[in-house]
Amino acid sequence: KLDPAGAAPLLCAGITTYSPLRHWRVGPGQRVGVVGLGGLGHMGVKLAHALGARVSLFTTTPGKAADAHRLGADEVIISKNAAEMQKHGGRFDFILDTVAAPHNLDAYLALLKRDGTLCLVGVPDQPHPSPGVFNLVMRRRQLAGSLIGGIPETQEMLDFCADRNITADVEVIP
Repeated sequence: KLDPAGAAPLLCAGITTYSPLRHWRVGPGQRVGVVGLGGLGHMGVKLAHALGARVSLFTTTPGKAADAHRLGADEVIISKNAAEMQKHGGRFDFILDTVAAPHNLDAYLALLKRDGTLCLVGVPDQPHPSPGVFNLVMRRRQLAGSLIGGIPETQEMLDFCADRNITADVEVIP
């Protein structure tokens, strides 16, 4: 049912973001953050929205707000703005971090509710600065990672996307 050009990236970016969203049971009534709006991040926004979550995009680039809303984000938070980040403290059930560059994980851990999870799927070439223990232990927060799903989960993701007409945003170059 899906356009092959838009479906092909689902076998990488789609399953990489779908797998943790399903594993941590993202769904209606949950607040989900997605860090970054690149290849992985745009799929994270689309899929979290399709799962029924209230989705916030974290970006350093204010110019990405219109795209984020078009993809299904309910709000855009500029992560370089410390005051804006602080006002969202303790609000999120799950944050999917898609950024493949080292950055401060404490800023995102502080945004999680009790028992919330920050899941890393972006893989930087240098380590992230080590997060402080305080942000983890005070509210029983989790720092986790995820790579991709297996064949059955990939088929589940493809069926989910086909039922909702979800594909990756692509630019086809002849």
